Amino acid sequence: MSALVVSSDAVVVQLQSLKLLVAELRRDVRDLRAENLVLRQENTELRQQVRDLTREVGYWKSRHADVKNKNVLVQAELDQAKAETRQLKAERFGKSSEKQKKVDRSNDLADPQKPVDPDTPGTERKKRGQQPDRPAPKRRDRSHLPVRVEVIDLPDEERVCGCCGLPLTDLGCSKDSEQIEIEIELYRKQLERKRYRRTCNCVEPPRTVTAPMPPKLLPKSIFGTSIWVYLLIEKFQLQRPTHRSIEQLRLLGLRLAPGTIADGFKRIESLLTPIYEALRRHHVKSRFFHADETRWRVFVEKAGKIGHQWWLWLFASNDSVVYVLDSSRSHDVPQKHFPDDARGVLVVDRYSGYKAMQQVKDGNLLLAFCWAHVRRDFVRIGKGLPELKDWALTWLRQIQQLYRLNRERLQHENGTTEFAAADALLRQHIEVMAAARDQELNDEKLRAPCRTALTSLQDHWSGLTLFVDDPRIPMDNNAAERKIRNPAVGRKNYYGSGAEWAGRLAMMLFSIFATLAIWKINPRTWLTWYFDACATNAGRAPENVEIFMPWNLSAERLAELRNPHGEPFPNTS
Repeated sequence: MSALVVSSDAVVVQLQSLKLLVAELRRDVRDLRAENLVLRQENTELRQQVRDLTREVGYWKSRHADVKNKNVLVQAELDQAKAETRQLKAERFGKSSEKQKKVDRSNDLADPQKPVDPDTPGTERKKRGQQPDRPAPKRRDRSHLPVRVEVIDLPDEERVCGCCGLPLTDLGCSKDSEQIEIEIELYRKQLERKRYRRTCNCVEPPRTVTAPMPPKLLPKSIFGTSIWVYLLIEKFQLQRPTHRSIEQLRLLGLRLAPGTIADGFKRIESLLTPIYEALRRHHVKSRFFHADETRWRVFVEKAGKIGHQWWLWLFASNDSVVYVLDSSRSHDVPQKHFPDDARGVLVVDRYSGYKAMQQVKDGNLLLAFCWAHVRRDFVRIGKGLPELKDWALTWLRQIQQLYRLNRERLQHENGTTEFAAADALLRQHIEVMAAARDQELNDEKLRAPCRTALTSLQDHWSGLTLFVDDPRIPMDNNAAERKIRNPAVGRKNYYGSGAEWAGRLAMMLFSIFATLAIWKINPRTWLTWYFDACATNAGRAPENVEIFMPWNLSAERLAELRNPHGEPFPNTS
């Protein structure tokens, strides 16, 4: 019995222990659940923080990528700016002319394929002056100049023997030599008109008869034709400012007011207008033209025009040159210059104004683009971006080869076997250049400056290759740039024109002088001839100005109007 009691007590104790244990476990469970809840909340917060950090990291990574891309663009812009700086320095301080030796057409890019090696024939630098393998230039013939004989004799004290004192005997001959001198003389022409009186017994009252006044270019002006010819040539042919011409005349003893010259020029402008119009009518009948334009300042206020920047346009054919002065650089200027039905070839640069002409859109005027301007694209890249120098030189050598092949073709008469062989080589080279251009443009890694140059080459290819089918078409527009150089010198010297009539006068005289240069006519002789005709017509332009145009002159008259005594006229075109 006692054992049962003991066992029941033990059970009770165990039950109580279990209850305590269960209660303790329940407390632990509650604590664990509470802790688990806290940890879950912390885990949720940490996960949110991780997500936030991941987004933030992604944001900063994207910002970092943007900055890297921007740095690439900025670096490209910096490289481009440095390239442009080098190009501008080369243009501003380098050689301004593209006239180079035939062995070097790289514009100072130091082509490694053309080394300067004293031991290699043909590569060493030539010494200045007369070359051993070149014939000496012919002595200039100055026999056309008038001769003034000056006899130089010994002084009286030297015409005796230095030993015995006996006089020397004249040999009757002399040792002759010559020297060239110049003498410019201003003079007053005093007009003495003879006067007569009647000696008859006629009914009319006696009166005095006086010889008439000789004709004057500008009536009531004291200055004769030669003064105005001198001043016009000084300014519009030699491009000297008026104040320098005034100073030159002052040194010779004549004081001339600027207002007097301006007034005379204004009156002469109307005399030259018919000549300019006749020149323009004849000019547009040609079939091959060069065109170019340059800035020209006209210091007048014009409605709708801001500033004083005008444009001097040049249109040149094989026998005439026409300048057009306009306040606009739009396509309307060349479009109005040519008639609507004009046909032919116009050699130009790549200025978009020529492409917008209606005659070009209609297909009547074909644009032949200039290879010299294409060359400049590659020269600029080679000078501006040293890392692309080899690439630029490769294309420059291709263009050099193109010029050489065309020169060799033009040495033969069209239709001959030699011409056909040279023509085939030229066409083959053109195909090689086109294939190389297209292959490089298909390369996605091609640098932007290279792509720009080659894209322009591709866009203008049809106009650049017109000379292949028609050998009469030149490869470049250098002829126009040479002809417009003289007015550009005047723009630098006297800054342009102070009035619209002055601009028209400059435009007309530039045209006349450039056309006379083509025909090798002395402008002083021609102007004197024409102004004398104007003077005979009471200071007005002759009714028929066609007789003064070079293409209407006989061979004998042309010879008379060229430099006197057969001296060749310098070719300034």
